[in-house]
This record gives sequence, C-alpha cells and structure tokens, in this order.
Amino acid sequence: MKELEERVLNDSKIIDNDIIKVASFLNHQIDVALIEKLAAHIKTHFNRPVTKVLTIEASGIAIGYAVARVYGNLPLVFAKKQSSKLTVDSVYTAKVHSFTKGNDYMATIDKSFLSKDDKVLIVDDFLAAGGASMGLVDLCKEAGAEVVGVAVAVEKNFQGGRKRLEQLGIKVYSGANILRFEDNKPIF
Repeated sequence: MKELEERVLNDSKIIDNDIIKVASFLNHQIDVALIEKLAAHIKTHFNRPVTKVLTIEASGIAIGYAVARVYGNLPLVFAKKQSSKLTVDSVYTAKVHSFTKGNDYMATIDKSFLSKDDKVLIVDDFLAAGGASMGLVDLCKEAGAEVVGVAVAVEKNFQGGRKRLEQLGIKVYSGANILRFEDNKPIF
C-alpha cells in the first residue's frame, strides 16, 4: 500500500538497521484514516469467509478493530499477554517470542471466544520473525479454528516471519513490505 510505505519512509525511525519505530502513526499515536484504508486493502486480499478477527494486545487492536468493521462488524478477539486469576482453567495458551522486547510470554484467549467453527483472520501491526503470528496460529490450532490468513501493517521480510507462515500454507498480506534496511532507511 503506497500510502503506508510513504508514512514508513517519512515518519518512522530505524534503529541500528534492525528495529523500526512507527509510534507517530501506528502504535502509539494512530492515524485513523490510514488504518481504515489499510483495513479496506486487507479485505481485498482475503476472498474467503471470515467469522472472527484475531490479534494480540495492544498494538494490533486498532488495526483489528478496523478490519473487523470492514468485514461487516465481525467480533474482534485479542490474545492477552498476561494471565488472570479469572481465566486460569478456561483459556487456550501459546508461548510467544517478542522480537522487539527480546522475551517470551504466554498469550491467552478465553475458550468461549474461539472455536472449531471459526474462520479466523489474524491481524497485527508488525511481522518480523513471526513470533506473535505463530503464537496466534497455535491458539487457533488449539481451538480447532481455521486460519484464513495473516495480515499485518508492516513486514520486515528479511526476518523470515512470512516464510514460516507460508510453510504452514497460510496466506500473508502486508501493507508495507520492507525487504531490508540500508543506512537506517527502509528498502521496499
């Protein structure tokens, strides 16, 4: 999506040709109009029935909400990164590795929100090595739900997340696909 690529090029900060910060329009402050355009673009790439949109807290929620709206106000489910005493026995769980934070955590979804009857579109802000997306795929597998695809705003293609997902037969869409960084600038 050209407009998103331009925002990444002009309004992001790349650190050490590795980490990209998009706080001014994607995951700290949100450009709502841009996210709505991205959501409409995502819908054109997944021509299959979807019953739920799934993301992970917190940065994927805004994108997930917009995607759920363009699909006709579908339920948006988000995996939590912290457990609760209220749901200890009634959740699906998956170990997730955060590339940005450099740690692992357990993602959880209440079992009443995901089932074998669901056709799930996974949505997130980033795809790097694929830790979050793979964790969400694992949660869907645990529930018996079908994964329709994975859609992200920004992909760092050189970190292999897309390849991991496609090896599982999962269709991947990214609004801005960064092939590499050169001199702290994204190359699409």
